[in-house]
Formats: sequence, C-alpha cells, structure tokens
Amino acid sequence: MVHVLGSRILLRPTDPGRSRAFYGEALGLAVYREFGTGPERGTVYFLGGGFLEVSGRGEEPPSSAVRIWLQVDDAEAAHEELRAKGVTVLRPPRREPWGLVEMWIEDPDGVRIAVVEVPDDHPLRHRP
Repeated sequence: MVHVLGSRILLRPTDPGRSRAFYGEALGLAVYREFGTGPERGTVYFLGGGFLEVSGRGEEPPSSAVRIWLQVDDAEAAHEELRAKGVTVLRPPRREPWGLVEMWIEDPDGVRIAVVEVPDDHPLRHRP
C-alpha cells in the first residue's frame, strides 16, 4: 500500500481568474499557498482535511464525473450566504434519507459541489 502523506484535488479551469474568484471570494476558502505568475498562476485552497488546487487552464470544463464534497456546520446558513453572493444553487439544503443535510451548488465550469451538514444525531458523529 502506498503511504499517502498529503492529497489535493486538481482543477484546470477554463477561466482561472473566474474560478479563483468563485473559490476564494464566493466560497471564501482560505489560501494555503500560491505559485507561479500571470493569469494561469496556481492557488491552493484549504478544504478541511485536504486541499483544492486551481491552476493552469483547461481547454474544456472538467468531466461531469468530478464532484467535490464540503462539510459545513450549518447548511441553511451556507445556503443563504452563497445565494447572496450569486452562487448557482442547484438544490437547496434538505435532509436526505441517510440523515445528512445536503445542498448542491456548482462552480463556474459546472463542477458540482455537495455542501453537507452532519446533524448532531447522525451516526457519523458517534462511535458505536
């Protein structure tokens, strides 16, 4: 087995500046590091226990199979804040049959992002 020391999701957006504005300003992700110069420079954002790197430029949007999962404390508050910032909300928060509260948004290239709240009574919060 490979011993993984770190990880990150790599996105090659069609418009790097637009994507940096989305992840850095609209979502408010904190910057871990930046590298390079010019419009295609790289920015790495904190994603809780991982990272999201937005760098370079893709000729086409990322595959529709790409999804990002972000856990938040309060999905309803996140919904209101993101709507106010003009983020495209595909589906407002609702409690799913598996007990999580999920909302779906998308980035400027159409990458779907699950914004998830783990309620206090959910099994993910408790060990058997």
